[in-house]
Amino acid sequence: MTQEKDKTLCAVLATHNAHKIKELTALFTKNGIDIALVSLDEAGFSGEIIEDGESFEENALIKARAAASVCNMTAIADDSGLEVDALGGAPGVYSARYAGTGIDADNNEKLLKALDGVPEEKRTARFVCVMAVVFPDGREFTVRGEVHGYIASQPSGSGRFGYDPLFYYPPLGATFASLEPEVKNSVSHRANAVTALAKSLLAKSLLAKS
Repeated sequence: MTQEKDKTLCAVLATHNAHKIKELTALFTKNGIDIALVSLDEAGFSGEIIEDGESFEENALIKARAAASVCNMTAIADDSGLEVDALGGAPGVYSARYAGTGIDADNNEKLLKALDGVPEEKRTARFVCVMAVVFPDGREFTVRGEVHGYIASQPSGSGRFGYDPLFYYPPLGATFASLEPEVKNSVSHRANAVTALAKSLLAKSLLAKS
């Protein structure tokens, strides 16, 4: 995007993760939005948010609505995961708890077993990130970012976050776990979702009303 960075937004990001605050702030700035994000802790949110939606959109909205209601300010939330075509879109919204243990290595092992015998050309998959924005006056919308690739037959790379060791990204000829963090972050589903969100905010002229 080529917009000058003169559009501002103050919002609570529905997370307790300070690293995510830093990462998304940088992505928004890259897309022409000067943003001031605070975490749930900083906004005084101490409750638990139950993510029981059946889609990424539903879960993102559940989190954003809860944060906006309690904090009385614009709220942004994201929900993400892996969809594998040969598995009918699984693990999908259950990506983080696919194996039932919450351990990345276990999730990867279960995924490989589920795809045992599936040929390479049918191991297509995508990482999905849906971002939701909810304003205190009730206005809300979601955007989706995706990155497409294949599930490798075995883990590769030193980056061991989530399904990154198995997600092979053809344009760069490597798994996400083999890429430098800044390279991965520039092409990731989250980066694509932030770009889509920034465009929507600017197109809808919502920044001045936030």
